Amino acid sequence: MSSNRGIVATGVYVPRQRLSGDEIEAAWGTSAPVSRVAVPAADEDTLTMAVAAGRDALEGSDVPANNVGHVALATTTPPLDEGEFAPQAAAALGLAADCRLETATQSTAAGADALCSAAMADVPALAIVADAPAGDAAEVGQRVGAGAAAFLFADDGAVTLLDTATRSRDAPGIRFRERGSETVAEPGITTYEREAIRDLVATSVEALDVDPDAVTGASFYQPTGDIPHRIARALPYGGEVVSRGTVVDDVGDAGTATTALGLLAALESSDPSSVTVAGFFGSGATATALAFATQESVTTGVADVLDAGTDVSYTTALRERGTLGETDVAGGGAHVSLPSWQRTVPQRYRLVAGQCPDCGAIAFPPEGACPRCHERVTFTDVELPRTGDVVAVTTIGQGGAPPEFVEFQRRDGPFAVAIVEIRVDSETVRFPVQLTDCDPDGVSVGDRVVGQFRRIYSTEGVTRYGLKFTPE
Repeated sequence: MSSNRGIVATGVYVPRQRLSGDEIEAAWGTSAPVSRVAVPAADEDTLTMAVAAGRDALEGSDVPANNVGHVALATTTPPLDEGEFAPQAAAALGLAADCRLETATQSTAAGADALCSAAMADVPALAIVADAPAGDAAEVGQRVGAGAAAFLFADDGAVTLLDTATRSRDAPGIRFRERGSETVAEPGITTYEREAIRDLVATSVEALDVDPDAVTGASFYQPTGDIPHRIARALPYGGEVVSRGTVVDDVGDAGTATTALGLLAALESSDPSSVTVAGFFGSGATATALAFATQESVTTGVADVLDAGTDVSYTTALRERGTLGETDVAGGGAHVSLPSWQRTVPQRYRLVAGQCPDCGAIAFPPEGACPRCHERVTFTDVELPRTGDVVAVTTIGQGGAPPEFVEFQRRDGPFAVAIVEIRVDSETVRFPVQLTDCDPDGVSVGDRVVGQFRRIYSTEGVTRYGLKFTPE
């Protein structure tokens, strides 16, 4: 491993929809535990958020996607209880087939495992931490959020990993999810919980081989805004140091991703030639601390992402999360077999088209004869840009879509579909797309749209993913 290996780029993703503390207070008549929480849309999950953050990191670096040789993913809420989702993330990011894949789950300390794994790899490596916990709306559900952070490690990084330390002890009953359950449980033993978190995180941070006076930013486990400051009281850090990495009031409790997002915020606001500390905690209980040395100023973009977003009502937030109602649909009008779907994954995930080696025309999908010279040729793969123009658009209302989309419409309402035109030099390609993250009646011909990796629909228990488009 190179001695100057470190973070060369970062990525961030937080769902567009936000639920304000005022809406929570109005719904429950009690003070809100956080100021604002991110609400994943019906077509978002940890896979789509991980891909968005990972792509953001790759686009901000000089490292080609097919040069990434190691990916470490962390989440407590994978799309499936059994089944890897790292291969889907790798395919959506355009990584090489021999890229090493690791997945860390089970606890909110998983983010530390992903960071350590990527930092210690001997090739360009991505650590992606994504989470979207769920909980009882009357209890922990009032504060749960969602988000993802990505860290690309390679040579000549501006931020290097100095040291790590882990401390564990038998402390059950703190933030757990029973087998088969989709919601986080907390038994309400508040004093016990806070003391265990404070002691474990603080002792793991104390074990780091760093000068406390050099630490200018810290991100600690933060299910609520007070927990990081309680941890800091056992450490020689001032309140400002901890505040720099505390983001739970802006994004909500996003599980293991909250600490990772906080690390991005702490790195961005830290001084050059300083140290930034992250303290992850997981039920069981385990705490892992990491210390990073910053050689120069770092721009992560997390502040702009946290400040953005569109406020939604409490009812809308519950509906988007799937909390209200349920759908039982038989049949499938848009059925595509899994083998057929898999054959077209490069097109669905990354807009891989074919270019004619004779005349240069673009074919999408890349099959059949060349659309210009009409010769049967072996196309050269070319990835289309993800930005295009709407040339036709319509809205699919309730009941107007195939049965596979009924659950999506129940949660998200009517959606728009469009014909999008993408230009590659002097060539143009047109194809139909589904639009998301927008008012379906607010999109017009001529609008610029950008591709986003999202859930398309689920059938036979398998979720199909692909690109949808959002207004630029």
